[in-house]
Amino acid sequence: MEGGVAAQLKVFGREARSGILGRVLRGELGVLQVFIALALIWTIFQLANDRFLTSVNLTNLMLQVTAVGIISIGVVLVLLLGEIDLSVGAVSGLAAGVMAVLTVQHGWSPELAIVAGLLTGTAIGLFNGFMVTFFRIPSFVVTLAGLLAWQGALLQVLGETGTVNLPPSSITDLTSTFYGAGVGWTLAVLVTAGTLGLQLQGRRRRQKAGLETAPLAGIILRTVVIGAAVFIGVAILLSDRGVPLAVIILLALTAAFAFMTDRTRFGRHIYAVGGNAEAARRAGIPITRVRITVFAIASTMAAAGGIMAASRLIAVNQSSGSGDLLLLAIAGPVIAGTSLFGGRGTVWSALLGALVIGSISNGMDLLGLESSVKFMITGGVLLAAVTLDALARRQRSQVQVT
Repeated sequence: MEGGVAAQLKVFGREARSGILGRVLRGELGVLQVFIALALIWTIFQLANDRFLTSVNLTNLMLQVTAVGIISIGVVLVLLLGEIDLSVGAVSGLAAGVMAVLTVQHGWSPELAIVAGLLTGTAIGLFNGFMVTFFRIPSFVVTLAGLLAWQGALLQVLGETGTVNLPPSSITDLTSTFYGAGVGWTLAVLVTAGTLGLQLQGRRRRQKAGLETAPLAGIILRTVVIGAAVFIGVAILLSDRGVPLAVIILLALTAAFAFMTDRTRFGRHIYAVGGNAEAARRAGIPITRVRITVFAIASTMAAAGGIMAASRLIAVNQSSGSGDLLLLAIAGPVIAGTSLFGGRGTVWSALLGALVIGSISNGMDLLGLESSVKFMITGGVLLAAVTLDALARRQRSQVQVT
């Protein structure tokens, strides 16, 4: 009798692994899982507060997630290596501080000040990569030290006042500029066409290589779903103030780095190093150069996110880059499917994860929840995402063994 029960349980386990539940646990549903989670979150908060899905709040939500999303792009690249960067929040604050002080107190043009802020991030990233690769210091330790050091550097840069207000300029225009219907609908058409074109190009490349290709119907369905989401999003934004320049910048950066990781040799090297560094080294991949470059990109994107945050707040102060910014920047990609163990994920998870985690934060703000509750809920969501990632990793290893 006991043997029969054990056999039934074994059969049930195999069926679960091969069914929908198994695909969820292995993370095979990809973006669909994120959209389901996002729809569930939006439904819950809309039922709790009918202002959540208004065009005004959704526009504010998009502006709120811009800085986090840009920082998350760099975080994704670091996570793909199997590394971590805990200094991105502090780097974003320091870069914004450098930009603000140069343009307000030293009379630099806003454009040169922005470049200086970005280069500040690049320099810090090169330093992080150098310490990790040449001294073999774990990235956790190096960037944790940076989290403290760059916060101190921000205080030093800001000086005794502790706050630098930004006057109207091209810096503040980054988040205060909105475009009308012409730009909005053109953007929607380009995104939809680009989605279809990239999928068809990838299908042709796989056909030439003799590899299994995705069904054409699936490509069309995916394009229709994404296109519908984009057109609906543009319509919502146009019903308020218009399409924000900040959102266009976020989409452009996400698309550019997604193309880099999916379509270029350097992108393939990132996945190879994150999947198995020793195998990548034996294959002739310059893993030291890849790691240093990725850390430099991550800190540069952190600087860009800090500049966007300063533009939206119209000021830089001692708390810039602190608070829950680091948690949100890391939690978003992990929630959207980027593995903490390296070698698995996509840059688009930065955008989708920022939407998910930003929606949770925005909804809790509308409900007037206390900061203590918000931190606990956000931490719980991150823990749940990491747990699912660990289960997916275990499920995939079991499938490979069987």
